[in-house]
Amino acid sequence: MESQNITQAPKFLLLGLSDDPDLQRPLFGMFLFMYTVTVWGNLLIILTVSSNRHLHTPMYFFLSNLSLADIGFTSTTIPKMLHDIYTTQKTISYVECLIQLTLLNFFGCMDNLLITAMAYDRFVAICHPLHYSVIMNPRLCGLLLLASFCISFLYCQLHYFIVSQFVFCGDVEIPSFFCDPTILLNLACSYTSSYSILAYCLGSIFGGVPGLWILFSYSQIVSSVLRVSSSGGKYKAFSTCASHLSVVCLFYGTGFGVYFSSLVISSDKSGAVASVMYILVTPMLNPFIYSLRNKDIKRALKKLLSRITYM
Repeated sequence: MESQNITQAPKFLLLGLSDDPDLQRPLFGMFLFMYTVTVWGNLLIILTVSSNRHLHTPMYFFLSNLSLADIGFTSTTIPKMLHDIYTTQKTISYVECLIQLTLLNFFGCMDNLLITAMAYDRFVAICHPLHYSVIMNPRLCGLLLLASFCISFLYCQLHYFIVSQFVFCGDVEIPSFFCDPTILLNLACSYTSSYSILAYCLGSIFGGVPGLWILFSYSQIVSSVLRVSSSGGKYKAFSTCASHLSVVCLFYGTGFGVYFSSLVISSDKSGAVASVMYILVTPMLNPFIYSLRNKDIKRALKKLLSRITYM
């Protein structure tokens, strides 16, 4: 069969997580519940931060934007997956596939950069507490958010360019519930070595540099906290980082899990299941981490819920 460009292929087939008909209803119910919890949990964080003036600080400014990015990150793939399970029509057009992977890369990069900005905020708060209000001023916070947006846009456009160069032979079956660029790279019948190297270089730069900055920030934080003489002061300093550190571990832990599963696990379905942890479980747990481990959020959340109850 003669090779044809991907733009000539009318549709792709998303195989999803399971072909078992008996599992479709339980999967639909479970993912609908998880997606609902994710959206409402992150919306509640945004509403809580915006409605309480005591939370109008750089840390919670980045947290509310992280919640917004989490909603976008999850909404890029899960509604389509729910639609496919419910209708059993698992096709996606070429244009929809490109839009999905572009948005997924955009919001994923935004998550990474916002978590990095939050790490910088904790670094300044603990290592330079006397200059915190001067350094973390509203102008710098706005610039960090704008930089995160621009870098994420550049990252997703580069991935769009890479995937748009792929050539496929005949029908394309994607063994996942979304258009995963890594899987598309393996399914392409054209020469993709140069694009593969470029994709991994982009991932190393846009993912590795923020990760290294987070490691540097926390190494400085630990060094600064260990110099505190009182145990109470050490506990207070570490407690201000507990929620963010939990989010960092969850985000990078599931991200590396997806990456290494694609290299080690031979089953494509297992890789798709690992992607669920990264795409859905992590954004769902972030609001719980901040609401359960953060006294300010819990206090503001109680006020907000009591206000809503008495309305």
